[in-house]
Amino acid sequence: MNSEVSGYVWKEEEEEGEEEESMNPTEVKMSQIVMPCHSNHRQELSVGQLLKWIDSTACLSAERHAGSPCITASMDDINFEHTISVGMVVNIKAKVNRAFNTSMEVGIQVSCEDLFYDRHWRVCHAYATFVTQRTSNGQKVPLKPIIPRTQREQIEYSVAAERRRVRMVHDEIIKDLLFHSDNSEVGNAVAAVKTKVESVELVLPPHANHQENTFGGQIMAWMVNVATIAASRLCQDHPILRTIDMFTFRGPSQIGDRVLLRAIVNNAFKNSMEVGVRAEAYQGEGPNRHINSAFMTFEVLDDHGKPCTLPHIRPEPLEGERRFQEAIARKKIRLDRKYIISRTQGEVPLSVPWEPRNQVYLSYNNVSALKMLAAQNNWCLNSEKDQVRLYTLERKSVLSFRVESEVNIPAHRAFCLLAELRNRPSWDTHYQKCELIHWVDEDDFLYRVVTPSGEGVLQDFILLASKRKPCSSGDPYVIALRSVSLPTHPPTDAYNRGEVLCAGFTILESKNDMSLISYYNKASPEVFPYISTDIAGLSSSFYHTFCSCSQYLTKNRLKTNFLS
Repeated sequence: MNSEVSGYVWKEEEEEGEEEESMNPTEVKMSQIVMPCHSNHRQELSVGQLLKWIDSTACLSAERHAGSPCITASMDDINFEHTISVGMVVNIKAKVNRAFNTSMEVGIQVSCEDLFYDRHWRVCHAYATFVTQRTSNGQKVPLKPIIPRTQREQIEYSVAAERRRVRMVHDEIIKDLLFHSDNSEVGNAVAAVKTKVESVELVLPPHANHQENTFGGQIMAWMVNVATIAASRLCQDHPILRTIDMFTFRGPSQIGDRVLLRAIVNNAFKNSMEVGVRAEAYQGEGPNRHINSAFMTFEVLDDHGKPCTLPHIRPEPLEGERRFQEAIARKKIRLDRKYIISRTQGEVPLSVPWEPRNQVYLSYNNVSALKMLAAQNNWCLNSEKDQVRLYTLERKSVLSFRVESEVNIPAHRAFCLLAELRNRPSWDTHYQKCELIHWVDEDDFLYRVVTPSGEGVLQDFILLASKRKPCSSGDPYVIALRSVSLPTHPPTDAYNRGEVLCAGFTILESKNDMSLISYYNKASPEVFPYISTDIAGLSSSFYHTFCSCSQYLTKNRLKTNFLS
């Protein structure tokens, strides 16, 4: 995942302000002063050295939770926001966000400290996946669950499941995008073969951890080195590493291995270039073992700090052309993710254009936004009637509300019924009409919803509905809704086009086949007329709507065909 996507939670944390510190038992901190031996020719901390420190800190956090040796399995995209000069201090903090069955996600935050001017700023953030080393008989070690202690930890815990989902489909997204790519010939291009780099490193004890496996950070540092050389051969200058795409370690490397590193510029765009790196390990006459591949984006800055225009690349036949096209696909993914996450509530329109190529990230954003809203701990109880509770949350001039109650229906059944939006007009008077536009996949759907308006003109919404089953015990079922735009369904004069910022249901199993059902909505101007009188205590429309919902669920509790 792109760090803008991965870092969505960090941004939310900063906006929340400081909350009372609660020491996480998995938290590990590292502080290092940058010495000349850690720097590059610009007297700035080399990215390779930083990656070593990041990997070591994250591994210690993972091992603190697992109680056994751990191995780096993968690292999500990293965006380097600032450089760090010699003499400054690097502060790294890592903690386990969530443990799944045999893997765990570790969140890492890197900041820089200027000791002389008492200034601090963020350098980057990252998410790494670690697994425990297998036992002597080859068995995986199951992990104990993480128990979130603070609001921030609850948010990270909840959204970690969505990040895991994105990691699992990342390669498939690349393959899908290749079908839409275009390979046009460019004149005066530099042959990619001129940027090729090959280098061999011998793994020595200082390069290995306490398990005698090569540090993942060390391998990454070697990969950054050859990638920088390849980029330099294209631009004939000193390039700056901006991002490292998500990568997965395919296997371990041990002391005594020779690590063969190959790098080449896959593609050059106007102001950036992608370098692909492959790492293989071998011993003696044995076969080469593919242990890692990574893709890194570089820029070259002029004297004013502006990105320079780069020459085009002429790829090698066959494999080179494949890498050329894949680089275009990866760039498209980076732009989509950045665009989706960078939209703020003050922008108009709030809807992001939907298309198959950005569907995974829109779905991630949709579900993550609802989970983060649900995890807020400063909801205020506004009213209660017959155990139907209305809560409000005001934050930075944005009003959100939550309505919840227990219903006599199993959670999985309530999930199936509420996920089918086409039945909602039968119990919600705010939904006059709901039509399915597109079945994206088993978990995501596009709907057009028509609602009444106080101005006498009907409103319509184009909604992306994303549903999720629990990832593990104690997780709720989730049905998330947000507005998107579709070229096939533009706004018309007959309807006022409305926007849904963030809305949806969470359904949590409780005792005796009961379910705690909560409905959330981050109020946009279109829904204010429906909620203002309820919050002021002048109406009980929420209560009646939720009662109607409860009756609908109870009535269809045992039916198998519930689509009208």
